[in-house]
Formats: sequence, structure tokens, C-alpha cells
Amino acid sequence: MNEEFYGIEFEGKVWNARHGGPFDRGSADSYYCRPEDPHYFVGKTGDGLVTADEMTSMEMFEYNAGYRYNEMYGDKKDYGRG
Repeated sequence: MNEEFYGIEFEGKVWNARHGGPFDRGSADSYYCRPEDPHYFVGKTGDGLVTADEMTSMEMFEYNAGYRYNEMYGDKKDYGRG
């Protein structure tokens, strides 16, 4: 298990936004304008994929919070379509 912790305060809670974790993956999906697709990695991104059907309700909650966080702050990848 990855013990890294990177805290982001949002919605009155400090979320573990470690690279590859549920909050991080939710915010990344939003950033890259991808639809919500709950998942995360046990390690860093690409290491030990856990899909929605394997996630706990708390992990789903964390993923969704990450997605909401990025949607709220409007940080989106600029694909140069402008």
C-alpha cells in the first residue's frame, strides 16, 4: 500500500490527493475533460488498477470529490481548439 499523503482541503475535509489515488484520479478525469469513470491505482498512476466494481463506497466518494473539486475550480486541459 502506498503511504504517501498529499492533502487538499475541500468541502470541509482534507482529502488524500496522493498521485494515483481516488481523489487524484477523479480530478484528473475532470481536468482532461473525460467523463466520470471511478477508478484508482494502488500505487502510483499505472500501478495496480482498481476499477469501480472493486471500489469501496468511501473510495467512490473520494473519486467523486476529486472530480467535483476540479469542476469547481475549472482547471481544464487546453487542447488548443481555440
